[in-house]
Amino acid sequence: MSAAEIIAELPRLTEAERRAVRSRLIELAIVDSEIEACDLAATRAAQSFDRMEEDDDRRSSR
Repeated sequence: MSAAEIIAELPRLTEAERRAVRSRLIELAIVDSEIEACDLAATRAAQSFDRMEEDDDRRSSR
């Protein structure tokens, strides 16, 4: 089902069904933001390790 089809069906839902849809969308947004935060933390850690390795390489080549 496409997003356009889902959106077209929303007015036909009951208030309880729309509330359930809204709740699920919020849950998915939270999960997405948590994944994004974990990805960012992993990227920053990898960049930090890369800088430490570069520093070690520079020191050992002297």
